[in-house]
Amino acid sequence: MYKLVTLKDVLRIPPDRFGEPVEKVALEMLRQEYEKVMDPELGIVLCVVDVEDVGVGRLIPGDGGAFYEATFRVLTFKPEQNEIVEGVVTAIVDFGLFVRLGPIEGLIHISQLMDDFIDYDSKAGILTGKETGKRLMQNDIVRARVVSVSMVGGARGGKIGLTMRQPFLGKLEWIKEETEKKNGEKKG
Repeated sequence: MYKLVTLKDVLRIPPDRFGEPVEKVALEMLRQEYEKVMDPELGIVLCVVDVEDVGVGRLIPGDGGAFYEATFRVLTFKPEQNEIVEGVVTAIVDFGLFVRLGPIEGLIHISQLMDDFIDYDSKAGILTGKETGKRLMQNDIVRARVVSVSMVGGARGGKIGLTMRQPFLGKLEWIKEETEKKNGEKKG
C-alpha cells in the first residue's frame, strides 16, 4: 500500500551550504538520506515529496554546521498482510514465480499458484497446470493476496510472500473467465 507520511528529523547543514536557501538544501539532504531506504515500520521510502517546515538553525560548539529541525513528507510503499495486490510476473523458476509489486518483488511459491499439479518447462519459462492447462509465463498480470511481509534489510532485503489459491485470485484472464462463468450461472 502506498502512503504519504509526515516525518520530523534534525539535519546538519554544513557551513559551505550556508548561502543557499535552507529549504532547498534540506530537501536535497533529506532525499539523499531517506530515498530508497527500507524501514520496518514505513516500508520502502520511494521519495521525499516536499519539506513542510524548517525550524531555526542551532549551532553546537565545536561543530561548524548548523542543525535544523525539519518536517517533511515522504511517499512510502509497504504491502500489508492480507492485502490484495496486482503485479507483473518478472521471473519463473522451478519453485514458483516472482511478481513485481511496484518497487518490490514478491514470491508466489509453486504450492500457492493453483489447485493443480504443476509442470515447469525450464526452456520456455512456463508453469502449466497438468489438469486445467492453465499457464503462467513472464509478463503475465496476476492478482494475489499478501500472506507474509518481512521488511528487514536494505532496499532489496524485503520479502513478500503471496498466494493465488483463493477465489478470484490468479492470472487476470482466469479471473475474468471465472467471473463470466459465475454470472452466466446466475442468469441461466
